[in-house]
Amino acid sequence: MNSRLVAVLLATALLSACASAPPRPAEPRRNAEPPPGTRSLPERFVSTPQARDELDSLATWPAADGSTWLIATAKSTHRLAVYDADSGQRLREFGEKGEALGQFKRPNGVAVFGDYLFVAERDNHRVQVLRLPEFAPLASFGEAQLRSPYGLWLNETAPDELEVYVTDNFMYGAKFDQVPPLNELDQRVRRYRLRFDADGRVGSEYLGAFGDTSEQAALRIVESIAGDAAGDRLLIADEDLGHGSTLREYSLAGRATGRALPAGSFAAQAEGVALWDCARGGGYWIAVDQLDPQTVFHVFERDSLRPVGSFRGERTAHTDGIAVHAAATRAFPYGALYAVDDDRSVAAFDLGEVARALQLQSDCLD
Repeated sequence: MNSRLVAVLLATALLSACASAPPRPAEPRRNAEPPPGTRSLPERFVSTPQARDELDSLATWPAADGSTWLIATAKSTHRLAVYDADSGQRLREFGEKGEALGQFKRPNGVAVFGDYLFVAERDNHRVQVLRLPEFAPLASFGEAQLRSPYGLWLNETAPDELEVYVTDNFMYGAKFDQVPPLNELDQRVRRYRLRFDADGRVGSEYLGAFGDTSEQAALRIVESIAGDAAGDRLLIADEDLGHGSTLREYSLAGRATGRALPAGSFAAQAEGVALWDCARGGGYWIAVDQLDPQTVFHVFERDSLRPVGSFRGERTAHTDGIAVHAAATRAFPYGALYAVDDDRSVAAFDLGEVARALQLQSDCLD
């Protein structure tokens, strides 16, 4: 497997309707005061806005020349947008609307493993696999099961073998805004095993679905998902405000632990979530609270899920997807947090500045 896998695994974050369905109506933005003690940190950059794209999810890829790409899904233009992760300069776009490999319909979740790029397509009901840097389409999977895929998280289980977790946010009603009945919510996350052969061919196997179906802890509206293989933990963002939007915890086998972040942790929708994997097993989770007029980013301890602080930028708003790139880049010696800004731009925060502002453990500055 590619020698850059370790850096890429640190960088992967995930985040996450019928083919003819319009986009699910957006929840109204919540205008509320940020939590007491929320720090204000300047963005290191905010890219030039592109109003037509409707950016959603982010992933990073370290190129062979030492640069780093930031790859964003653009739902409305059915393509991928590629940025320089050190400057925010838009480098290129890839893809167009269609059903063939190399084409997309409403791409949402995106994740990177080695030189493989995974893209969840809501309206093609599949996950597509491409090879970087040329974006060569290799395969797709999930067409037989996925109904409205959004978020992705990848876990290497053996050499050349992955488990892929895909959130499936199918909805009902004329406007596709009705949550399915509880007994169908055991299909909110689907698992696949992928194997890569010596020639780069991809084979897939469906491993089943999971999701709590209880009134108290069901996964009602799901998009973002992230995991921690060392801690046998998945965190899944449930955006349903009517039952208290939060992050719910599952094991990697799909067992609901019954644990979630404390009530009131999010004043608005819980959106993107990513693991900040620090040295010697330490680290934190970063999660989006989609407040208006500015996004608030909450930071929680990796194991205990205890909140340790919150911050916001000077302008970053209406954030969906985020990506944590914990490896050093040319411009970010301690790594960076990348966030979608108002569906039109990408923003970057210096993780070193986040660690110092919130007085986080020194392992994250090694």
